[in-house]
Amino acid sequence: MILGLGTGSTAAFVVDKIGQLLSTGQLSNIVGIPTSKRTQEQAASLNIPLSTLDLHPRIDLAIDGADEVDPNLDLVKGRGGALLREKMVEAASSSFIVVADDSKLVSGLGGSGLAMPVEVVQFCWKYNLVRLQGLFKELDCEAKLRLVGDGSEKPYVTDNGNYIVDLYFKNPIKDGFGAGKEISALEGVVEHGLFLGMATSVIIAGKTGIEVMTK
Repeated sequence: MILGLGTGSTAAFVVDKIGQLLSTGQLSNIVGIPTSKRTQEQAASLNIPLSTLDLHPRIDLAIDGADEVDPNLDLVKGRGGALLREKMVEAASSSFIVVADDSKLVSGLGGSGLAMPVEVVQFCWKYNLVRLQGLFKELDCEAKLRLVGDGSEKPYVTDNGNYIVDLYFKNPIKDGFGAGKEISALEGVVEHGLFLGMATSVIIAGKTGIEVMTK
């Protein structure tokens, strides 16, 4: 089986479990396609066989987390910074299973008030930040360049050498597909964190147990 390996705190638990099952012989014939350098390093340390989309352009199953999940199983992803590679791998997957807790459920994308990431080239990033904010002025959107954190003013750089502009919405996005098209149409935008029509099922962990959401 060709398996897409996600990125982030939830996906890291999945990768650990896959490594454990392989080491005990409970799982075999798995080849992983990692969605970030971080996941690649983790999987390699667990002796999970790895490959690339170049060699395996069709993936049987991808498993990843999500930052937001709406009732249509549309997602916001990429707060971990791996949105481009995640979208490439998960779009190439026959099945895409999302694992998340119930705090990620929203009535509409952007509704959490947390970041919706957009990966942009470094060249003239301020120009694109202003344009991205202008696209959603009616939603009172604020655009911010992602920094590395820890009080540093240094920009966060993705595995692909790009910056991330985080969009913060005070109101949910009304038309996800329309918003995605508008964002992608801006020159210098590489990818956005709206994962629309991609998830085949979502496994939600809550206080009362596990719920499986399907279309």
